[in-house]
Amino acid sequence: MPEKPVRVGIVGAGANTKLRHIPGFRAISGVEIAGVVNRSPESSARVAKEFGITRTYPDWRSLVDDPQVDAICIGTWPDRHCEITCTALAAGKHVLTEARMARSAAEAREMHAASLAHPGLVAQIVPSPFGLVQQPFMESLLERSFLGQLREVVVIGADATYYDYTEFLHWRQDAEISGVNALTLGILHETVSRWIPATTRVFAQTTCFEKQRPLADSQGLVAVTVPDSIQIVTCIEGGARGVYHFSGISLFGPGKQIHLYGSRGTIKYLMGPEEKLYCGRPGDAELRLVEIPEAQRGGWRVEAEFIGAVRGQERVRLTDFATGVRYMEFTEAVARSAALNVAVDLPLRMLA
Repeated sequence: MPEKPVRVGIVGAGANTKLRHIPGFRAISGVEIAGVVNRSPESSARVAKEFGITRTYPDWRSLVDDPQVDAICIGTWPDRHCEITCTALAAGKHVLTEARMARSAAEAREMHAASLAHPGLVAQIVPSPFGLVQQPFMESLLERSFLGQLREVVVIGADATYYDYTEFLHWRQDAEISGVNALTLGILHETVSRWIPATTRVFAQTTCFEKQRPLADSQGLVAVTVPDSIQIVTCIEGGARGVYHFSGISLFGPGKQIHLYGSRGTIKYLMGPEEKLYCGRPGDAELRLVEIPEAQRGGWRVEAEFIGAVRGQERVRLTDFATGVRYMEFTEAVARSAALNVAVDLPLRMLA
């Protein structure tokens, strides 16, 4: 029996959309890229020509209103995610939105409420790509209590991405676009949250060492409104403690790493050009590099999972809106803690 046809409209064909989503959807039987809209008619036309998409739209609302579109893939910057998502769900469209979920926990909650109001529609966030290959093997380790009792968690994302202050301001350095999330805080917390209990409290400090940048196509300098250095300590359900270090100005920094320390063992996950997983138990001379068996390897299947959920063949695991709200609350708690110099409890209580 032929698969149910699904016609996907693309709102914002950024780098990840062109690299992953469009090819990913086209690899699925019965899925059609129905149309695309970008920030300008010219850029919409370029994407349409590049990928052989037959229809463009003057604006995103026109695409959402098109009865020939069944589902929306949102690849815009975070400042548009909430409005487009809520409008698309109200129009009866399934939604796959690029991460980060939104600019704030309030926007994330609004999106989640809109999804709950339309339970027959699929609402999914593009997950953190880190740890996807390792996920099934990690689940098996944790199910077998490889770590024993979790004691400490270390999350590091420190490099020189923003070390050169003469480079143009990136959208991730503009809080109006990016929101409360900063650096790789959200994406790495989402990754580690798949493997540890819920975080219950954060205490954070942040700063911005390079406070101004040139703006493309403009004279003079503008303010950087997102921190380039973050340190956090956390409490984790069950009693474990966490330490997070994020930086965009660490020349020759350690890069991206996640460490899990337990009463019976240690797991270290290193991200980079080649992802590596190390494990160790008492009696081992050193941590050993793990070669994950093919049968226990995961991978990127975001578009397949989304379409499978639309067709009623599976449910969204990575990442549903409830999970997105939790990582957005974490990032907002970090920002609030740093601003007020106090510990902030989770789940996050919204301010009046």
